[in-house]
Amino acid sequence: MSLRLIFMGTPDFAVPTLLELVAHGHEVVAVYTRAPKPGGRRGLQLQPTPVEQEARRLNIPVLTPKTLKTAEALDEFRAHEADAAVVVAYGMILPQAILDAPKLGCFNLHASLLPRWRGAAPINRAIMAGDAESGVMVMKMDVGLDTGDVAMAERLPISDSMTAADLHDALAPLGADLMVRAMGGLERGGLQLTRQSADGVTYAAKIEKAEARIDWHQPAHAVLRHIHGLSPFPGAWCELAGEGEPVRLKILRCELAKGSGAPGDVLDDNLAIACGDGAIRILELQRAGKAPMKAADFLRGTPLKPPARLV
Repeated sequence: MSLRLIFMGTPDFAVPTLLELVAHGHEVVAVYTRAPKPGGRRGLQLQPTPVEQEARRLNIPVLTPKTLKTAEALDEFRAHEADAAVVVAYGMILPQAILDAPKLGCFNLHASLLPRWRGAAPINRAIMAGDAESGVMVMKMDVGLDTGDVAMAERLPISDSMTAADLHDALAPLGADLMVRAMGGLERGGLQLTRQSADGVTYAAKIEKAEARIDWHQPAHAVLRHIHGLSPFPGAWCELAGEGEPVRLKILRCELAKGSGAPGDVLDDNLAIACGDGAIRILELQRAGKAPMKAADFLRGTPLKPPARLV
């Protein structure tokens, strides 16, 4: 026996869950995703979402409605006669009528340990806040912002070497496995739901560009977590001070280093940078308009040593 499912998702993070549900024999009768956007080298071609690409490869019907709030959208959704809907980073609010349409409900995979980091950017915020761990949770959706009852969870430690991309790539398959287990429990009628605690609620607001500039006056560990939480996108940045136009640098990966100095000072010829307390060493970075590169490659073209300074 398998469930008849609607899958709703958009980015790369959602793809492993779609693939695992299909691999475990569930009947995915329709995939809902966001409409293609202009992309490519000149932005002239419409680029389907990663989920749409996989759905079409699997010959699953794809729908890209602009809204789910119309009677027509509801009728179309109900016509699939799904047992449940699985939602992973879909990017659109589901109104109550849609949530009520599948007979067993709608289930969301969220990349945090709820109720911590409800909202849009849980992976980034967990790293930036210095959290020791993150994880994934399956919850039955309600109309609140990630407020539904939780079914299952998996935890994952966050190391200081982890960037947002690293954590994303670790949580995506973990979440896929968790959702498959949750749908197995739902199919057997044994999925237990637990109400979220009212304590420890935090919100993972969307990352704003204004947050991306590095503040070298912060302690080294805070600077490191800020850099890693924004890597690779939008990328924490600073400028190389000096004569002429400042050179903007995105810092993509770093480590804690020994040394001290005025915040932003280059401490040696191997990209150790002083912070408000302690120092970090830059491992990967990107000049504006250039590809990301290792620090050693950057230094071959742009030797930096004291008294150079980043601001």
